[in-house]
Amino acid sequence: MQAALALPIPAADCSKTDRDLITHLEKSEIYRTYQRAFEMTTGLPLSLRPAGSFHGPLHGSKHANPFCALLAARSKSCSACLQLQDAMEKDPQGDYCTRECFAGLSESSIPIRLGERIVAFLQTGQILRQNPSEAQFGRTMRQLRELGSDYDEKRLKVAYFQTRIVTRAHYDSVLRLLSIFARHLSELSNQLMVQESAAEAPVVARARAFITEHQGEQLSLSQVAQAVNMSSFYFCKVFKRETGLTFTEFLARMRVEAVKKLLLNPHKRVSEAAYEAGFQSLSQFNRVFRRIVGDAPSDYRDKLHGAEAAPRAGLPLRLVLAN
Repeated sequence: MQAALALPIPAADCSKTDRDLITHLEKSEIYRTYQRAFEMTTGLPLSLRPAGSFHGPLHGSKHANPFCALLAARSKSCSACLQLQDAMEKDPQGDYCTRECFAGLSESSIPIRLGERIVAFLQTGQILRQNPSEAQFGRTMRQLRELGSDYDEKRLKVAYFQTRIVTRAHYDSVLRLLSIFARHLSELSNQLMVQESAAEAPVVARARAFITEHQGEQLSLSQVAQAVNMSSFYFCKVFKRETGLTFTEFLARMRVEAVKKLLLNPHKRVSEAAYEAGFQSLSQFNRVFRRIVGDAPSDYRDKLHGAEAAPRAGLPLRLVLAN
């Protein structure tokens, strides 16, 4: 069992774009509202962490398990949590993955996907799924002593036997709800990134309004800067600081949102939606849409309406395939 406490090999960090996306998700009102409601209702901690990150995402939560909180103060013993986290990242096929640590506590990760790509995880747990036993606690303490650190066994034992016990059926229901929320966050991710913040500078709000009004046209940074009476250089700095996005990235994401709305119409061709939203090149549009949404545009439309939607709309098959 000693090997179970070895530090995991860190996975590759997610891209800066993904980190920006996760930051927006974490700060969004929908995530914070759901997190508060989830923790209040279940008494369990909930966190959002980027894929490939290795830190204890549940440590520091006021709903964190007291036993886990005591261990978190010891970097060596905390490595067991990181090992568990690494194992869950390597098994992301289903809607959620649950693993048990050396102490018998369960944690779960629920992936947030953009298409087939996982960008983040909702994480919860630190629970027991059956009553704690003296034998299990004894095995846990023996492993902790092997790490060579001093532990207050009495405090640990009290905390361990106070761990939340959640039946398998109840816990599976909780994870299914989180899976639904994870899919909802995935669908809203780009919209949340381009959503106006109540606290942003008025000049950025004016810029957003101008971009929204003219996004279907060929639009340059200098045009927007001029519309809000700023130099291009200073506008770039202010816009990035307030939105977390460059002008080019923001415009691309706004246009993708416009395409998604246009594709709600099953009669709308992908190419028509792209040009109406302001994309000047289909190859560029396909590349940008796949990067932001995670799916090819035609796949996204099929998911909205079903694979047979376009043929039913009266389009020749060759045009459907071209889209």
